[in-house]
Amino acid sequence: MLDKLIQIKDLRQFWKDEARDFTPWLSEEENLMQLADTLNIDINFIERESSVGGFNADILAEDNEGNKIIIENQLEDTDHDHLGKIITYASGKDAKYIVWIVKKARDEHRQAVEWLNQHTDNGLFFFLVEIELWKIGNSRPAPRFNIVVRPNDWVKEEKA
Repeated sequence: MLDKLIQIKDLRQFWKDEARDFTPWLSEEENLMQLADTLNIDINFIERESSVGGFNADILAEDNEGNKIIIENQLEDTDHDHLGKIITYASGKDAKYIVWIVKKARDEHRQAVEWLNQHTDNGLFFFLVEIELWKIGNSRPAPRFNIVVRPNDWVKEEKA
């Protein structure tokens, strides 16, 4: 007999606080590996709350070649504040990959991240990712990362 797949709409049922709950969860190796598999890039954790001037990037990581990865997360819909943060953190850490994980991507922010991918050189790659929680019957929740925006390598190669 099959059971019903149930989406948990309120992410805060599982992660009450971004900084104290979600970021530590995401920085665990098995969870970063799931994100890495979704994005098709290697992600090796460096530190949480990585300082950029008076601000802190949620997660600083690197790929196997040592290229920096900034991961900024929010358990809510995208907002202008976090859009500014990903640009600030990317420049402050000289990141190659910028990953913005959100509950829901608003259309105007999706367009902004697409624009960043189209108008930056081929050394920068912006991802906008939605996270969902699912369970089957009474099972424990399972995360699912959905890429909303990914870099378009062909456009960047043509531009270069």
